Amino acid sequence: MTRIVIRREGERITQLKALGHAGRTARGGNLVCAAVSSLMYTAINALESVAGIVPAVVKNDKTALLQLTLPDGSESRDAQVILRTVLQGLTDISQEYPKLVTITTEDGRTIP
Repeated sequence: MTRIVIRREGERITQLKALGHAGRTARGGNLVCAAVSSLMYTAINALESVAGIVPAVVKNDKTALLQLTLPDGSESRDAQVILRTVLQGLTDISQEYPKLVTITTEDGRTIP
């Protein structure tokens, strides 16, 4: 199971975290995991190249953790468009594969 956790401040997304493998096949061979990873890396790269923001990134291959956090005080509209677009893609994946991907807020609320 891959868990996506969102941290918000008001309406602003300030952190996205993906944790765990979806579990259908061997590590690295799973299309659902690959799709989630691709979206997360796209967010990181687009924040830097489009919004001009360098997010803090935490990666742990052993636990399959990839987390991005915006710097304090980041008010970029471009950053929010990027994060909302990536969140939409993650939501689409979780709706297609609800047993493999879940999305929650930091306080535990499930995102449909």
